[in-house]
Amino acid sequence: MGHDCSFLSALDVSSSFDSDARDRHSSDFGTEAIGERSAPDAVVRPKTTAEVATVLAAATDHGVPVTPYAAGTSLEGNPVPTEGGISMNMMAMDDVLAIRPDDLQIDVEPGVIGSRINEVAADHGCYFPPMPAANDIATIGGMIANDASGMTTVQYGEVHDWILELEVVLADGTVLTAGSKASKTSSGYNLKSLFVGSEGTLGVITRATLELTTAPTEKRGGRAVFPTLEGASSAVTAAVQAGIDVATLELIDSVSAEIANAHVGAGLADNPAVFFECHGVAGEHALSQLKAIFEENEASSISLASDDERMDELWAARRELAVAMQLYDSTRRPLHPGDVTVPISHYPDIIADAKSLGEKYDLLVPCFGHAGDGNVHYTVFVDPDDERMVERGEALYRELVERAIEYGGTATGEHGIGIGKRQFLVTEHESDGVETMQRLKRALDPTNTLNPGKIFPEE
Repeated sequence: MGHDCSFLSALDVSSSFDSDARDRHSSDFGTEAIGERSAPDAVVRPKTTAEVATVLAAATDHGVPVTPYAAGTSLEGNPVPTEGGISMNMMAMDDVLAIRPDDLQIDVEPGVIGSRINEVAADHGCYFPPMPAANDIATIGGMIANDASGMTTVQYGEVHDWILELEVVLADGTVLTAGSKASKTSSGYNLKSLFVGSEGTLGVITRATLELTTAPTEKRGGRAVFPTLEGASSAVTAAVQAGIDVATLELIDSVSAEIANAHVGAGLADNPAVFFECHGVAGEHALSQLKAIFEENEASSISLASDDERMDELWAARRELAVAMQLYDSTRRPLHPGDVTVPISHYPDIIADAKSLGEKYDLLVPCFGHAGDGNVHYTVFVDPDDERMVERGEALYRELVERAIEYGGTATGEHGIGIGKRQFLVTEHESDGVETMQRLKRALDPTNTLNPGKIFPEE
């Protein structure tokens, strides 16, 4: 902390040393929720790739760290400037540069909000499927940096599956184009994928060419309610293993249903439920297959949404859960935003583990998530003033992540490593894997200018 950023005054780039601006860049959604803050020494707001390059080159020369920042919707402290320096806010670079519907492509700057992309694409009968639930506030640059995914991942894949080309600025100011606008390439190293999910530690994304698809002409969805969580999670696994053409399979447990009811008046039954959606002309057949599997797993009720308005009402409860968790209990707060993903055969196991660990540590652990791709979000509620309860919560959190890795899964399906998951990197990738990642970091950013203190375990 305490880096001298006075050199910014000589650059033709918008910058601020104001304490309010610095405070606004000291946390993200996840760290703000638990009261952790770490302010930068200055905030810059570049408007062009050239300005990004100028700031990075100067910062590297002066030994000042730079942490990219956008909407601050991440959950693991990914854009929090843990070592001070410069917070580079990319929100001013928010143009949709071009759309080529004949090629099913769109060019965007990193500060474009996700929902804006689909608004523009919709005018041409297209859309960008892999949006996270927070697409109305999250930026595409942040989605790429964290390799985000959303409710339709089970059918359409993650953000990385839809990126064709990136423009990236390296720590020394070099501007690099990675990938191409061709639908496939086997030319050289896949540099594009190197920057996806790198959380701003290897370069700053300044432009992206995204692949689009035609918007589905038909959408059908609904909700199946189950008497037990085991039945709901087993139904999800059976549906995926059967190869049903389903776009969305989302699970919520009974506690999550209660929280959604309290926050948005969702009117959900206080039982585990699976939300589902099918796209295209094959939707009716997929729905009948889903219904059969849900009934085999003893669903107590299955209801379908009759129109788009009803579908929006149906999904509102699921979309609002992350915020609802923060507001649910006035005395107990979410300790960490848990996010693990396992092979689909182990999905019922990881859900059962979350609940059994909650009983073991005597803590409330609601679960929900993108069940169709083996992803579960879980929240550990603790009283932040109760040191022993916080310790139990930390132990539960660690144990559940370790179990996910033991199942052949990952410590994070879509939130990234940031600060919160660094301790699990060696467990998941072993020492040689982590050392290889660190070699890449040193090769592209030898001065450790870009987003230091993230991803890698503390020395």
